[in-house]
Amino acid sequence: MSYISYFEKAQKASRSMAGIGKEQTDLVLKELAEALVLHSAEILAENLKDLARMPIEDPKYDRLKLSQERIQGIANDIKSVAGLTSPLGEILSDKTLENQLHIQKIRVPLGVIGVIYEARPNVTADVFSLCFKTGNVAVLKGGSDAEFSNLAITKVIQSVLSKHEINPDVLTLLPAERAATEALLHAVGFVDVLIPRGSQSLISYVRAESKIPVIETGAGIVHTYFDESGDLEKGKAIVFNAKTRRVSVCNSLDCLLINQNRLADLPALLSPLADGQVELFADEKSYEILKHTYPSTLLNRAKPEHFGTEFLSLKLAVKTVSDLEEALNHIADYSSKHSEAIISEDADHIAKFLNQVDAAAVYANASTGFTDGAQFGLGAEIGISTQKLHARGPMGLDELTSYKWVVQGDGQIRK
Repeated sequence: MSYISYFEKAQKASRSMAGIGKEQTDLVLKELAEALVLHSAEILAENLKDLARMPIEDPKYDRLKLSQERIQGIANDIKSVAGLTSPLGEILSDKTLENQLHIQKIRVPLGVIGVIYEARPNVTADVFSLCFKTGNVAVLKGGSDAEFSNLAITKVIQSVLSKHEINPDVLTLLPAERAATEALLHAVGFVDVLIPRGSQSLISYVRAESKIPVIETGAGIVHTYFDESGDLEKGKAIVFNAKTRRVSVCNSLDCLLINQNRLADLPALLSPLADGQVELFADEKSYEILKHTYPSTLLNRAKPEHFGTEFLSLKLAVKTVSDLEEALNHIADYSSKHSEAIISEDADHIAKFLNQVDAAAVYANASTGFTDGAQFGLGAEIGISTQKLHARGPMGLDELTSYKWVVQGDGQIRK
C-alpha cells in the first residue's frame, strides 16, 4: 500500500494553515472540547472494543482505558490550550543594522509534525490541539491496540474542522498497520519532524530507523532520594503519590534511594505503599529492615536488573545509599533523564541535587507526578522530551515552533 497520498495531503493542508486566524483557531478548539464530551458515548463504545483485545494485567491497559472523567479531562485540556496565548508571530529579536537593514526573528510553525504513539488515545486529541494552535499539521500513527479509539476521536475532530470549512487533512491519522510506521519514518520532504511517544523500545526503534529529524520523548526511569534530613511525613506523602497516582505514566516513581542513616524510618516511610499493594524489590540493607514489617507477599530481594527499570506498574525498587554523593552517582548511572527528586531539609543538599542532576525536571520536596504539560501551565503536552536539542521536558506550544529571519530593506546590496 502506498502512503504517499496521505503525506501529500498533509503537506497541502500545511500550506493552508496560515490562512486560519487566531480567533477561529480558538473557536474550533472550544467547540472540539464540547464535541468530545457530547460524543463520549460513541468514543467509549469504541474504546471498549480496544480494551477487549488487551489483557487487563498489561501495563498499557490503564493508558488505553478511557472513561467519562478522562474524556472530560481531555476536553478541559483542549479548552486550556484554546485559552493560551499563541506564540506564532512572536518577535524574538528586532534590530536595525548600520546599513539600515531591518532584521526580525519571528516564531513560525514547524510545519508537518509526525507523532508515533502506543496505546494512549488521549494523545490523538492532545497532539491535535497543540499542533492546531501553533499552525502545524499533525500526522499521527497510533498503535493497533488503540485503533478503534483513535478513529473515533479523529472522526469527532475532523467533523468540527469540516464544520468550519477547514481542510480536515490538518489532522491525518495513518492506518494502524506497521507498514504505515515505516512509511512515516521515511517521509522525507513531507514531514518536518517526528516525535515518538511510548516505550523505550519504540523510541529506540524510531531513533535508529527514521530519516526525519526526531525529538525523543524518552521513557521515565524515575528516582526519589530520601536524604538524611528528609521529613518523614512529607516523604510518606510524596513517595506514595509518585508511585501510585497513576502507575502507567512516565513520571511514576521507579526507585527509592534512602540514606542509610534513615533506614529505621523506612517501614514508616513505605507503610502507605503496603496498603496500596506495591511490590518492592529491596537491596540487602533495606530488605533486612522491611522483612519484619512489610507484607512478605509484596517484598522481594532486589536483583541488578531491578535498578534502571521502568516498571509502569505497582512495583518499586529500593536502594540504600551512604550519602548524597552515592545517590547522585546512582542516578547518573541509571536515570533516563526524565524526572528526579530529593526529599530533604538541608538547603545545601537540595541545591547540590538540583544543580548536578541531569534530567528534564528536577524536584525538591515534591512528587515527580507533576511532570506534565498541563501541570506546568502548558495546557496539554505533545510529550516530555529527555533530549537537549530544541526542546526539553514537557513540550507545549513554544516547543512546536521554530523561527525565521525576516529582513526588510530599501535597495541595499552586499559589497
